[in-house]
Amino acid sequence: MHTTKIIQRGDSQAILIPSDLAYENTDIVFEIERVGDELRVRPKSMHHSLARTLGKFAQFESDFLVEGRGDQEQIDRTEE
Repeated sequence: MHTTKIIQRGDSQAILIPSDLAYENTDIVFEIERVGDELRVRPKSMHHSLARTLGKFAQFESDFLVEGRGDQEQIDRTEE
């Protein structure tokens, strides 16, 4: 278990993260919440992030679906 300290930064406080626990990327948005006397800090979920979605699309080969999807049967959907 590591220990750290809180430092004052203007009206806010900062927690120092030991180097062996530090993230390589410092461009991360974190969520923080207080649960009782604990502070829980975690990277903000990028599950619904547009940037993450665009990153997934960038991984496709340049010829992906170049010939289209072909003929597909359309299912008639009715509202219930």
